[in-house]
Amino acid sequence: MQEEINVHGADHHNHNLSNMSTKKLLWVSILNFSITIVQIIGGIFSNSLSLFSDAIHNLGDSAALFTAFLASKISHKKPDYSHTFGYKRVEIIAALFNATILVGISIFLFYGAYQRFMHPEPIKGLMMLIVACFGLLANVISVFILNKNKKHNLNVKAAYLHLIGDTMSSVAVILGGLLIWKWNIIWVDPLITTLVSIYIIYHTWNIIRQTVNILMQKAPADIDIDEIKQEIEKNPDIQDIHHLHIWNLNDNIVHLETHVNLAQNVDMKKMMEIKANIEDLLHNRFHISHTTLQMEYINNDKHKDLINKVKN
Repeated sequence: MQEEINVHGADHHNHNLSNMSTKKLLWVSILNFSITIVQIIGGIFSNSLSLFSDAIHNLGDSAALFTAFLASKISHKKPDYSHTFGYKRVEIIAALFNATILVGISIFLFYGAYQRFMHPEPIKGLMMLIVACFGLLANVISVFILNKNKKHNLNVKAAYLHLIGDTMSSVAVILGGLLIWKWNIIWVDPLITTLVSIYIIYHTWNIIRQTVNILMQKAPADIDIDEIKQEIEKNPDIQDIHHLHIWNLNDNIVHLETHVNLAQNVDMKKMMEIKANIEDLLHNRFHISHTTLQMEYINNDKHKDLINKVKN
């Protein structure tokens, strides 16, 4: 017999978090587009390649944030006959896309920094400084908006890292503008840009690794499959479990499916009691709320040998 359990309290909590995240992503997207427009205008009038590059950086991040917003909206759609698991994994795809774009932008910044080292140009440092301060203020506000939700959602976390990178870029441009304005030290700006790019790539790699693992349906890193098997098989009513699969639907929802071979033939009431005990164990100890258990009773040696071959 096969059945799926859904703990509505946990789903409702995650849904509320996702709704809050979606609204925040929209506001942050709008704010970042405004930064981009101001920086492009400021870059043109100040002749600052650093400011113009930061504007391109913000433009890429703004697009990524808006993509994250759209993905969050799509993920709220209910399951249908074509997408029986729903649309939750859209957020994971968006997180991977955003993280990849972030690495690409960082590589572009490396190239821009090299060009600036080789071919420095005169810059209006004061205008650059003023525009960069506006960018820093807007980025700090955006980081503050998303800070609370970054731990609950990879999509938001990827967007949050975009903003951290933007904030550091703004600081770099401010320092560069100050040094150019006061002492005409042009080389410090590409140096800071290079360091910021290294920082971004270092922290983005973890997002890429997590999203790829989820898309490949790898078992969550914080779940010990052997421990789950041992705990379930401690029940004297259970002979063994096999065909055990555990995966993340997104970064919050864990699914488990397995075949449960009973120690003896029991009636339906007893079987449902055993099943409920397994579900309680998985939910309370391992925080797995979506389970599919196929209950069976195999008592002949031929089938047991087959099961052992599968397990090995």
